[in-house]
Amino acid sequence: MKQLALDIGLATAPSLASFFAGPNEAALQHLRLWAGAGSSQATRAPVPTYLWGAQGSGKSHLLQAVGAALREQGASVGWLDPGVYGRPEFDERWAAVLMDDVHLYSTEQQALAFNWFVNATSPGGGAPRWVLAAGSLPPADLPLRDDLRTRLGWGHVFQLQVLDETARRAVLRQQADARGIFLSDEVMDYMLNRFSRDLGSLMQLLERLDAYALRAQRAVTIPLLKAMLEEE
Repeated sequence: MKQLALDIGLATAPSLASFFAGPNEAALQHLRLWAGAGSSQATRAPVPTYLWGAQGSGKSHLLQAVGAALREQGASVGWLDPGVYGRPEFDERWAAVLMDDVHLYSTEQQALAFNWFVNATSPGGGAPRWVLAAGSLPPADLPLRDDLRTRLGWGHVFQLQVLDETARRAVLRQQADARGIFLSDEVMDYMLNRFSRDLGSLMQLLERLDAYALRAQRAVTIPLLKAMLEEE
């Protein structure tokens, strides 16, 4: 989770509903129109979409949320990230192709991404599929082969902004409440001042803290947080 990305682990899987949009409302609404409740293959424009922004801006959360939304509607999707190896074949049954962290793709992964992109947008007799991709840089600056880079930039492009501290606090409070955790201002201050301010890291810390508090049968306090860290 990366700042906007609410990768909450055991609490909730990434979803469009749990994404705290802040300054990224336009991107969220675009994805909701395409993959949210009430969308259908008949109403989906196949124009590709590319999300870019700094680490912690929510790119991975949104891609995972779109994939989850489509699967809930009975569709299947293709997924490619830097951790995918080999050359999985393009599947005609896919409703969409999702490509995360494209700026980190190897030469082989770039070739695979290009193959998937062409098959998705230029099907041989079938309906075009949507391509949703994300990276840390705008399309023109991506360190990718030219034919892939230009294709990633010819559709809808949204820059995602990282949440400011006020918004990060709001998300922490929201997710703590969802877990049934009372997160005092003192504990929140400690988390924000002593650990990475990347919201994804904070969400992971909150998840670990929740699990530790349940095992210890204790309220979430600064001493409990310190005890957890000492045991790791």
